[in-house]
Amino acid sequence: MNEGQRLDTLCIHAGQEPDPISGAVMTPIVLASTFVQDGPGAHKGYDYSRAGNPTRSALEGCLAALEGAKHGVAFGSGCAATSAILLSLAPGDHVLCGDDVYGGTFRIFDKVMKPWGLASTSLDFADLAKVEAAIRPSTKMIWLETPSNPMLKIFDIAAIAAIAKKAGAMFVVDNTFATPMLQRPLDLGATVAVHSTTKYLNGHSDVVGGAVLTNDDAIAERLHFLQKSVGGVPSPFDCYMVLRGLKTLGVRMRQHVASARTLAEHLSRHPQVERVFYPGLPSHPGHDVAARQMKGPGGMISFELAGGLAASTAFLKALRVFACAESLGGVESLAEHPAIMTHASLDPEARRALGIGDGLLRLSVGLEDVADLRDDLDRGFTAASSALKSR
Repeated sequence: MNEGQRLDTLCIHAGQEPDPISGAVMTPIVLASTFVQDGPGAHKGYDYSRAGNPTRSALEGCLAALEGAKHGVAFGSGCAATSAILLSLAPGDHVLCGDDVYGGTFRIFDKVMKPWGLASTSLDFADLAKVEAAIRPSTKMIWLETPSNPMLKIFDIAAIAAIAKKAGAMFVVDNTFATPMLQRPLDLGATVAVHSTTKYLNGHSDVVGGAVLTNDDAIAERLHFLQKSVGGVPSPFDCYMVLRGLKTLGVRMRQHVASARTLAEHLSRHPQVERVFYPGLPSHPGHDVAARQMKGPGGMISFELAGGLAASTAFLKALRVFACAESLGGVESLAEHPAIMTHASLDPEARRALGIGDGLLRLSVGLEDVADLRDDLDRGFTAASSALKSR
């Protein structure tokens, strides 16, 4: 049914045939924990909901279609998806990981997988020669985010895919910030695309979930085994909610990008802003690569506010439209302080090396009127200036 269809159509229809019993156009929420069998092992594709569920299958089919993947595997969170991918490796294996990743991803590598015996090296993937030099005989995986979190670094997926292929390593791209609407890593040579479906894919800040997409049959088989055996699965209701959110993904992403462009340009001209990190600006070092491999620079912006912690705290407290909160990708705009909030799990030295200082703020640009968002940022700048003058 979905062959040849474009992304906006796939968002609404892929994996979601009308219910054969009632004709309902919306995928039913199948809450059953177990399923009747005509005899031992003679079932209709489902026996126990941890192993498989019709609502989850619909979500997995939709996400796979969007990423151009053969297989989709849904999990109860982005961290559960990440953990399952890493558990497909073995103690003693080595992973090359981007130096700028979500704090929860770093925590899994450093605090969970390292004691288990998985070695990892963090590096900046912008220098391809360093990436090649860091490959070891035991390197089984390369893991990166692009755009990265929170510095919005852009990495050349196709070039790194070639390095991974030469090394015989699985190549995983966290595509949460871009979504398939803006970037499809598998088309560029990645082995696996991973998402926190909590973010843009759901888009309404009311679900926690994750997903892994791949064309590799063996990897998919292993991930389904881990999904069933470890049990980090999403509930049928959460799967339904992500499916509902996906139906507007295309129109949402176009507005996220349009508003983020406007605000990034506004920030780049503001005297209290020392630097803006946004791939849509020509000043961004990854601008040309982003223009080549993405359909748009995304809805996330990071910027360095002059005045350090005092200014950034006053700025965040003054906002009225942007909410000071973690997470991203919802219809509402969010602002946060990475050093204290999302990336507090990194030690101070590592944060400084990445440029995550006391003045760095990250914005998830939502769907409110962009003029109101711009006015709200200016409200924050006024408060930051007052805070510095009163010291």
